[in-house]
Amino acid sequence: MTYRLYDYLPSGNGYKVRLVLRELELPHELVEVDILKGGSRTQEFLAKNPNGRIPVLEIPGKGYLWESHAIISYLADGSALIPTDALDRARMWQWLCFEQYNLEPNVATVRFWLHSLHKTEAELGEKLTDKRRLGFAALDVLERGLADRDYLVANRYTLADIGLYAYTHVAEEGGFPLERYPAIRGWCARIAARPAYRPITAK
Repeated sequence: MTYRLYDYLPSGNGYKVRLVLRELELPHELVEVDILKGGSRTQEFLAKNPNGRIPVLEIPGKGYLWESHAIISYLADGSALIPTDALDRARMWQWLCFEQYNLEPNVATVRFWLHSLHKTEAELGEKLTDKRRLGFAALDVLERGLADRDYLVANRYTLADIGLYAYTHVAEEGGFPLERYPAIRGWCARIAARPAYRPITAK
């Protein structure tokens, strides 16, 4: 079975899915969608995801699945990327929820404004200041979470690491320097050293 992934390469949400597909060596085909040119707003795309967002996974014979954390949990079901222990599994979801509510809306949003939409800091003004404050607060929490461990949950690589890594490792593109976060930097290096690793813009 070969999956088809509809994605926009700079997207951290899509990158989460690509990291899981590669880690688990799952056959897949990448279909690039240019979200900046309305590629996710066409009638054809909306038939796959009525919310008009990437990533979308096409599962042969079963239809389409959207929302990055739903996709990666489906793909990783039964694999070592999801802990079997109930508490460890809940902690994995704790971090994934934190990513969606605290890190992604701030770190990823600022990166998108500056890196993809090429907005200036002057244009963004006070809303940029607010997002930066909240983004640094999220990175502070992640730094504390990694202070005495190599990975976020169960001392091994799980979906929690994939979910948090996707936007954290490119945080500097949004003006969030990681120099003051030694635990995060070490964790990023460990993930980048994995055999299946590819950069965010790799096809």
